[in-house]
Amino acid sequence: MKLFGGTSHTALTQEVCDYLGVQPGKMVAKTFSDGETQIEIHENIRGRDVFVLQSTCTPVNDNLMQLLIMMDALRRASADRITAVIPYYGYSRQDRKVKPRVPISAKLVADLITVAGASRVVSIDLHAGQIQGYFNIPVDNLYAAPVLVKYIQAHFQEDLVIVSPDAGGVERARAYAKRLEASLAIIDKRRDAPNVAEAMNIVGEVEGKTAIILDDMIDTAGTLTQAAKALKDNGAGNIYACCTHPVLSGTAVERIEASPLDKVVVTNTIPLNEKARNGSKIIALSVAELLGETIKRVHNSDSVSTLFV
Repeated sequence: MKLFGGTSHTALTQEVCDYLGVQPGKMVAKTFSDGETQIEIHENIRGRDVFVLQSTCTPVNDNLMQLLIMMDALRRASADRITAVIPYYGYSRQDRKVKPRVPISAKLVADLITVAGASRVVSIDLHAGQIQGYFNIPVDNLYAAPVLVKYIQAHFQEDLVIVSPDAGGVERARAYAKRLEASLAIIDKRRDAPNVAEAMNIVGEVEGKTAIILDDMIDTAGTLTQAAKALKDNGAGNIYACCTHPVLSGTAVERIEASPLDKVVVTNTIPLNEKARNGSKIIALSVAELLGETIKRVHNSDSVSTLFV
């Protein structure tokens, strides 16, 4: 087994390597003066089972291109099998045609990854489950639930209500509520434009309860902070948020700091930006053990699904 990491999240790559007891693969990533990416693999990987860890987070296009070029280099160096480990799958929100004459970018990215040489893909909490079907190779869509549920059970023991910030996240919220033996609430959200959300009505009982807003990612934090305000207006006690992918673009951190949210619990599928690290409300949990165990099981041809039973 060999594990190579791109430059998008070197800290997570090292954590996964520590869990597996291996050294990161030796390679050099360079950028030419015109912005082109160059990759050099500095060890023999002929016939090896190779894993490439790279989150396609900001800068999305640079990190995606680096992932593709890394896999092409490994394929041309005669790696036996290449598994793309993509904790955060960029372009995942463009998973269908929402209006005429728009692309399905998530499918395009899937085709690029496959053509570049991936034999298998591992990701965490894909924004839409159907993205697995965009690939003609095996896809392991992992869940951050074991990491987040463990933290919730240890720190939030009051009368809990799990809140879905929109109708699309109800299935995820229901699964968490069942595991935590908590009640469920749904926020009816009306979106007028991309990245602009307005929280409207709350379906479910939240008054006097500890509310945990659950989502797969936080981008501009508009949806999240609107939801928190709506919960506070409806009498919720402490308000927390849990999400897998802390995209946190634009003024997201400032919005969170100014909101009624007490804490926002995220995972490190994406490295926190400087503002998030310096903020007082954001806590990042590691998914290194989850990824490391999955990589070990894929390498040994063992079951991955039993991790989530």
